[in-house]
Amino acid sequence: MNQLFRNCIKATVSACLFSTIPSCSETKKEEVVAVENATLTKQELSVLGAEDEFDLIGKQWMLITSGDTSKYNTMTASWGGFGHLWGKNVAFIFVRPERYTHEFIEANDRLTLSFFDEKYRQALQICGTKSGRDGDKVKEAGLTPIALESNTTTFDEARMVLDCRKLFKTEMTEAAFLDKEICKQNYRPEPGGGFHTIYVVEIENVYVK
Repeated sequence: MNQLFRNCIKATVSACLFSTIPSCSETKKEEVVAVENATLTKQELSVLGAEDEFDLIGKQWMLITSGDTSKYNTMTASWGGFGHLWGKNVAFIFVRPERYTHEFIEANDRLTLSFFDEKYRQALQICGTKSGRDGDKVKEAGLTPIALESNTTTFDEARMVLDCRKLFKTEMTEAAFLDKEICKQNYRPEPGGGFHTIYVVEIENVYVK
C-alpha cells in the first residue's frame, strides 16, 4: 500500500511539473557546454521526469552554486523542491544569510543546482561543512569547476545540472510558522542557525552526462 501511494504521488508530481514540456520519448537536442572537454550535454527538461523528485534533493543532496568561474561559491543543500509556478518549471531552495554562498546568490541573477553520483558523497560533505571564506573547499573536494553557456558555474563531475534564473525571494520569519515545533527544532538564536532566505528559480536548462 505504501509503495502504491508513493507511485501515485510521484506520478502526480511529475505530471504537474512537466505538463508543459515535451515527452521523454521525443528526440533530445544535445549541445556541448561552453567549456573544452566537458562531458555534460544540454537536454530537454523532460529528462527530469526520470528522477525521484522526493529523493533527488533530500537524499542525494545538491550543490547550489552562483557566480562565474572567476568568482563563485558553492554549498551543499538537502532542502528544497520542484514545481510548476507562474507558468514556469521552477525549483525552490533555502539558503541561510550566514552562508558565504548567500552573498553570491544575492549578487547574481543565475545559479546552478548540481547533482552527483553516490561516489561523490564525501565531496558534498566537504562542501557542506566548510566555508569558501576560509579556503578552497572545491579543490579539497576534488571537484572541477566549469562554465555553462549562461556563464554560470557547475562541476564536471556532476551527473545532472539545472541552470536556473532567479524569480523571487522572501525571508522566513518566526511569526510565519504555523507549526511552532518545526521552528524550535530547526532554528536557534546562535550564529549559523538563522532563518533561511527562500528563492524560487526558473529551471531554464538541464545538462546531463
